Amino acid sequence: MTQNLKLGKLPDRKPVKYTVTVSAEIAGLLEDYAAIYNQAYGGEAEPVEELIPYMLEMFLRSDRVFLKARQGLPASDAD
Repeated sequence: MTQNLKLGKLPDRKPVKYTVTVSAEIAGLLEDYAAIYNQAYGGEAEPVEELIPYMLEMFLRSDRVFLKARQGLPASDAD
């Protein structure tokens, strides 16, 4: 009976923490992006650390070559 639910099983929502080091130039670009983002949307300022995961997601989801090549990989439970 539960197999007919409209909402499927929720994906793993446990966050994974990565630590990266970026150049001073990239750090400056990220700070500038955050400043422009915060001007555009006002309200509470979003720190760079909060924006980076969404920036990475947008980049990965918009890279057509990556998306096409990824189709050839074995199925993943991460989707």
